Amino acid sequence: MRIARWTGDGATVSEGFVIGDRVAPFPEGLTVAEVLARGLAEAHALFAAVQEADGAALADARLLAPLVPASIRDFVAFEEHVEGVSASVDGKSEVVPEWYQAPTFYFTNPHTVLGPDEVLRPPVSARLDFELEVATVIGGAGGANLTADEAAGVIFGYTIMNDWSARDLQSREMKVRLGPAKGKDFGTSLGPWIVTADEFEPFLDDDGFLAVRAEVFVNDERIGHDLVSNMGWPFPELVAYASRNSRVVPGDVLGSGTTGNGGCLAELWGRRGELTPPPLTEGDTVRMAVEGIGELIGPVGAAVAAPELPAARERSRARSRGERVAQ
Repeated sequence: MRIARWTGDGATVSEGFVIGDRVAPFPEGLTVAEVLARGLAEAHALFAAVQEADGAALADARLLAPLVPASIRDFVAFEEHVEGVSASVDGKSEVVPEWYQAPTFYFTNPHTVLGPDEVLRPPVSARLDFELEVATVIGGAGGANLTADEAAGVIFGYTIMNDWSARDLQSREMKVRLGPAKGKDFGTSLGPWIVTADEFEPFLDDDGFLAVRAEVFVNDERIGHDLVSNMGWPFPELVAYASRNSRVVPGDVLGSGTTGNGGCLAELWGRRGELTPPPLTEGDTVRMAVEGIGELIGPVGAAVAAPELPAARERSRARSRGERVAQ
């Protein structure tokens, strides 16, 4: 099953199933968020109720991001990506021992999500980049402190994720031992729809990894390609780790992290020691294709200059209002 959100008239948002070459709204006006909360079994029952409906032509629908995420966690689960991109962002090519100990992630901004074909308006950056990822979407009851087997049961489906990145901003802020923040949170593209987890059972290898092909193109030139099964951990283990001493809930999005073998430009910059291929600029189009899901296209628009803020001011470090500290 494919689940999507779309608009046909530019104003009204519809939510439902993509069935072949048509779209059909959920019964009873349900939303994607409500269907995710009901879980995969209920989604199948809803699909059975509308699969013969006429619906509307998919070609006439403008697809939106397939959900409004409750949160977005983005992992860094591909060793090859870490090895290559560290030279570009941190100035040293390495995979630190700590990477192997647990599947690290950061939280990114659910309020700047873009849908298929939606134009990215990036910050001013000399090193604008994409990141090719597959993301899992949580459904059902969610949970806390899940085992990997329990976590597999709350994976509702998968979508393509492009974690847009301004590498120059990212490099600066991560030197402060925190982040990424402004190097990332201006845009994350999701889409074109959510494909339910049961559709991927034929792609699971013996260790539970999702062996699907992923490719990325810039202006129709293939930049990178990889198997998603090259992750260090399968998706259920990512979900289980996210739930540790915490919770995952329906609508949470968990990105795989960037694939290897050219899943982003920064990996290639780090390996080659030069900005080849060049950073993204206005007018570029990034197209991501993932086996079993489809394609996610992201056009790059004009950069948006943000208001200037001053640098930190030197302070006296006084411990009370009346105290003076010798400089």
